Amino acid sequence: MRFLISSKIYGAIILVFIVFLTGVLGFRFLSEYTWIDAIYMTVITVATVGYGEVRPLDPAEKMFTSALILSSVFILGYAFSVITEHVFSKNNIGNLREKRVQKKVKTMKNHVVVCGYGRNGKQAVQKLMAYKQPFVIIELNEEIVDRYSEDHLLFIHGNASEDEVLIRAGIRNASTLICALPSDADNLFIVLSARQINPKLKIISRATEESSYQKLKLAGADNVIMPDKIGGDHMASLVVVPDLVEFLDNLSVSGEHDSINVEQVPFEKICTDGVELAIMDLDLRKKTGCSIIGYKSADGEYIVNPEPSMVLKKDSKLILIGRPNQIDKLKQLYHV
Repeated sequence: MRFLISSKIYGAIILVFIVFLTGVLGFRFLSEYTWIDAIYMTVITVATVGYGEVRPLDPAEKMFTSALILSSVFILGYAFSVITEHVFSKNNIGNLREKRVQKKVKTMKNHVVVCGYGRNGKQAVQKLMAYKQPFVIIELNEEIVDRYSEDHLLFIHGNASEDEVLIRAGIRNASTLICALPSDADNLFIVLSARQINPKLKIISRATEESSYQKLKLAGADNVIMPDKIGGDHMASLVVVPDLVEFLDNLSVSGEHDSINVEQVPFEKICTDGVELAIMDLDLRKKTGCSIIGYKSADGEYIVNPEPSMVLKKDSKLILIGRPNQIDKLKQLYHV
């Protein structure tokens, strides 16, 4: 497609040059104008601006001028259409879009880089959008990029396993990387590359085979998710403990209407002055209506249903549960 358009442009330029040269030579030798006058007559004739002739034309010169005007109108019209097609072609629109995306990515900090916009990638993006988390998508399939770029999503077209593409996606300034490609080998390579570029990056990777789990962990992935295994466990649980699973399915972290919501709040949001307080001293239940169901310590240890006497340490997090209006009150109070 690009070669075809380029050929048309070169052809149009050659035709315009031929018309201009024919006009100059015609006025020079047919009308015996000077070279300057011949060029002037050609320009005003081809441009159809309506300026007066250097001198009155005889019948032969009028016929030549009329033929030059008609041919130049058609050829210039053709050249204009070809150039317009080139400017607004798919490739050029893609280049303009890529420049726009690149400009935005350069200003982003602590964003999420999502590798792959397949089934799992789409689900991850939907959740990030629900939480208004900034993100960039790396996708190799150009058709997918063209189709979904209209949804105001930021796409980087390229192979996520290449360091250059990861850098274009702002991996050095990103907070998290989500590897959602269907191939475990591709995800493994991306994890290795990303960990070398940004050692502080949090990496979450998808895995299909159980044998890939440990390899991805060794490569530097913080979390490895196996969608097929989770789906199978979920279906089996619906047989064994259906009511419990249905209740857990109603737990939402995206603020859906009429659902029970779960939210995490970091220490610095609750204890803004940096003073470590016990859970009972926070009195979150009375202030927001939300209940504390979990605690994550600074070293990553999880405690379910912590005691009221437990003291919150720096860099820890609280997990709370509540109805949508209670979660909204929590967010307003602590600016989550």
